[in-house]
Amino acid sequence: MTLLPGLLAGVGLFLIWWAMWVPAEEPVSEGVRSETAWDRLGDELVQAGFEQTGPGALLAAGFVAALGAGSLAFVVGRAASVALCFAAMAAYAPLALVRYRSRKRRRALREVWPDAVDNITSAVRAGMALPEALSQLAHRGPVELREDFAAFAEDYRTTGRFAPCLDALKERLADPVADRLIEALRLAREVGGSDLGGLLRTLSAFLREDARTRAELETRQSWTVNAARLSVAAPWIVLAILATRGGAIEAYDTRLGVLVLLTGAVICVVAYRVMMYIGRLPEERRVLR
Repeated sequence: MTLLPGLLAGVGLFLIWWAMWVPAEEPVSEGVRSETAWDRLGDELVQAGFEQTGPGALLAAGFVAALGAGSLAFVVGRAASVALCFAAMAAYAPLALVRYRSRKRRRALREVWPDAVDNITSAVRAGMALPEALSQLAHRGPVELREDFAAFAEDYRTTGRFAPCLDALKERLADPVADRLIEALRLAREVGGSDLGGLLRTLSAFLREDARTRAELETRQSWTVNAARLSVAAPWIVLAILATRGGAIEAYDTRLGVLVLLTGAVICVVAYRVMMYIGRLPEERRVLR
């Protein structure tokens, strides 16, 4: 009996250790896989219009930009610490450009998806087959989507296979709304059903309400976000101006100057991330890849 407390304590400690080191497996539904940061970066490249560019090439572009900006800053200012700061900012520049263009593309598609869904609904109610209903968007649909649906129409004329053409369309659009629409149409094509028209009308109403609400929120917070970005960029603009004056920038190559630069960089990054976290709007994830 005297060994029982020690044995129970040992078993308890072992179970605690086991729970810390053995990750719990999350159930994943068939046909649905978890989205990784690499996947999101690939989607942003597609949405930004860089379909032929992979995430690895984007990282390489950031490295080249950092090398070029750092070398230029060192040649101008002769201060290694300042050159490293501008190299770090230049490394982020390609990613910032991709994210800006992808946000702009998502905003544009958010405005036109309800019209596209209404167009498909009208075509289905008129008795058109689903491939024809999608193909006619290449001529009658919103301008922002015509090129992608024209490619779908060309693929379907070439192969005559609906499901692979839907998969290719899904990859070209890389949009969560497109994923939901395409999967609904795929299900309707495979198993049939009379509720497709009602489903599409409900989806159109939901998308239109979501776009209206987002537009109002983005309009109200845009001036705050832009002011915060200007506040973060202002010290580095001043530093860039000082870098053109050789004597004024040499102080940043000392131990105290490096500490000032590191402190300023950390404060700017943390403040910017906190600002973006507070002001961000929820973005849909692609769960139906």
